Amino acid sequence: MTGAAMPAEAPRVLAGHNRFSNQALTSLAKAACAEVLEVPAQEVRVEWRDDDGLLALSLVTPLGLPGLSEVVRDPEVLAAAGGSIWDRAVDAKADIRARVMQLSGSELSRVDIRISGVLQRTAARVR
Repeated sequence: MTGAAMPAEAPRVLAGHNRFSNQALTSLAKAACAEVLEVPAQEVRVEWRDDDGLLALSLVTPLGLPGLSEVVRDPEVLAAAGGSIWDRAVDAKADIRARVMQLSGSELSRVDIRISGVLQRTAARVR
């Protein structure tokens, strides 16, 4: 052999299909929402529906926010947390949609979020 590179073997494509169960997609959506909105996944409720052949995701979730005493001491804490409740919910839609589509390979037509409450994030206490 004269040092010539061997051609790379093309990946083999197998016939068939892959499907995610409703439970797997629901768990994925809960995890994505929990990460983006900083809440426990068990607090997130998920509903899927057909939207002209694509998946539409509806979420009911609390929103993690810094405590009011933190915001009063330093108003920039709210901006660092992502802004107002409205701003965070609007921004979260795109982030959650992108993450679910990336991980599942499914196409989502939309993500609807209903904020059910606020969970106060407590800063770590200094001892």
